[in-house]
Amino acid sequence: MQLQSAKDLAVYVKAYALAMRIFELSKTFPPEERFAMISQIRRSSRSVCMNLREAWAKRRYEPHFVSKLTDCDGENSETDTSLDFARDCAYITVEVHKELTDMCQEIGKMLGAMIRQPQSFLIGGARSKNDKSETANL
Repeated sequence: MQLQSAKDLAVYVKAYALAMRIFELSKTFPPEERFAMISQIRRSSRSVCMNLREAWAKRRYEPHFVSKLTDCDGENSETDTSLDFARDCAYITVEVHKELTDMCQEIGKMLGAMIRQPQSFLIGGARSKNDKSETANL
């Protein structure tokens, strides 16, 4: 199957599912966390998907693509840390924490694989700035 959109990536589907799960769970957090933890965990979890969409749009140039994937990975790590706080503040159970951090870990591994091997995702003819081939000046 040819990928038509970032939405076709398994990592996008998993990250979106995680963000939606976090959205639903964060509705139960105490009101005093509205502008702190709730806002932050929702933003970081959603940013993984948003940055994947940006990365997908930048597939013509490998360094830009990898940079956006790195942003995804950073947001995923931030989400994982927020989940630790949610567990330690007793906003989520240990079991839910494990489920969600396992999802973060899986997403992180998938992003890591894409960062290490971005070539298969690049638009045909995409080159890094270090590529000095004859067609690089076209």
